[in-house]
Amino acid sequence: MGTRKKRERQEDLWYGGELATAPGHPFYKRLTEILDNARFDAFCEANCASFYHDRLGRPSLPPGQYFRVMMIGFFEGLDSERGIAWRLADSLTLRQFLSIGLDEETPDHVTISRTRRLLDGETHQRTFTWVLERLAQAGLIKGKTIGVDSTTLEANAAMKSIMRRDTGESYMAYLKRLAEAEGIETQDAASLLRMDRRRKKKTSNEDWQSPSDGDAEITKLKDGRTALAYKAENAVDMESGAIVAVTTHGGAAADTETVQETVIDAAIAVAELIVEKTPEGKYEVHPDGVQEVVADKGYHSNDVVLGLAGMEVRTYIAEPDRGTRNWNGKAAEKAAVYGNRRRIQGDRGRGLQRQRGERIERNFAHQFDTGGLDRLYVRGKENVHKKFLIQAAACNLALLMRSTYGSGKPRAAHDAVTEAVLTILAVMRALEGHFSVWSVDADEGVRVFRRSERCSQLFCRPTKWPA
Repeated sequence: MGTRKKRERQEDLWYGGELATAPGHPFYKRLTEILDNARFDAFCEANCASFYHDRLGRPSLPPGQYFRVMMIGFFEGLDSERGIAWRLADSLTLRQFLSIGLDEETPDHVTISRTRRLLDGETHQRTFTWVLERLAQAGLIKGKTIGVDSTTLEANAAMKSIMRRDTGESYMAYLKRLAEAEGIETQDAASLLRMDRRRKKKTSNEDWQSPSDGDAEITKLKDGRTALAYKAENAVDMESGAIVAVTTHGGAAADTETVQETVIDAAIAVAELIVEKTPEGKYEVHPDGVQEVVADKGYHSNDVVLGLAGMEVRTYIAEPDRGTRNWNGKAAEKAAVYGNRRRIQGDRGRGLQRQRGERIERNFAHQFDTGGLDRLYVRGKENVHKKFLIQAAACNLALLMRSTYGSGKPRAAHDAVTEAVLTILAVMRALEGHFSVWSVDADEGVRVFRRSERCSQLFCRPTKWPA
């Protein structure tokens, strides 16, 4: 099995010329220190041992190195594995982070993608859980109040390639058949599309699918476009912002259909952390597990509120204005909805709703806007779920780095240093403005304070008076 031999590796004794060296990025040095102290590579090798052979096959990508490579996509804002491979080959800092010598080749995108396909989703889930345990040890997981939200990401499949599930014909062939049935003579694609714009239509996932990615579903994105997409749903600890659970669904799945699965996964993750706490006594996880769920109005329905109430979970779900409602024969639903309404109108409910933007939406911005996952370049629900898990694990590591060192990404660390330097310069300039030169006016024989003449040093030497 491929292992990461960081300290056992020895460079060649002789080199033809002087090799380029780099001091390395402080962010990656600190991240390496955290991972090495927690024995991340040893865990990955034990976790992935069943997928590797000691002697057979080509030289493989070590498991710990693979997961580090995938996390680089988040920290560097790279959207594809091909882009990650190019960045690795170009950066001395990332070579040091991955312990790849100057005489060794960096992994190409084929090796990275093949390793991702061979390692199953449960292995990626265990790596995500390992990172979650590190956050719990640092006191960043409470687990009592969970916030749930989702976003849709465009899949790696084009709408123009969709085909009928029943007949297997393409969209253009389907339009041509409709035109012939109506007696319209159409020969070119432009006339077919004009006809298509005039007719009433509904592109249903029950009738259409993508031949390249059958798990992707047709849905409307947030920018108004209709595309094949997936939905990522996160369960976030409302006290720290840590991502506790990640679920993946088709893009057309409604929030009310997926929220209970996400809450159950979050409850299982928190329960496992509570079990881990018993022998060590270091974790600060709430002993009763998940007690409260916070969500926006897209998650509100009678079945959701009633189902979560049956799980003995208090809900703080924003309620849309549905007008006067008929509760005949729905006493249980009425009690659950009214209890949720009473809670969200209280001070705690309003405070939790205000925190959704800070705790939940900020994670989506880190993961998908600046984290290089604004769209997908892998196909299949399992592969998409692996990407979401590693992206969430890297986001949790960024939270750990931010709480420990003040910066969660390399760019943020660089910006913090620049900000500190500019602040020092601004303070020096402000202090310099208070020290100006005193001089003597020869005609008047009095001291004159000239603010336009700034001292070049922090403190000025007083002017010598004439005799």
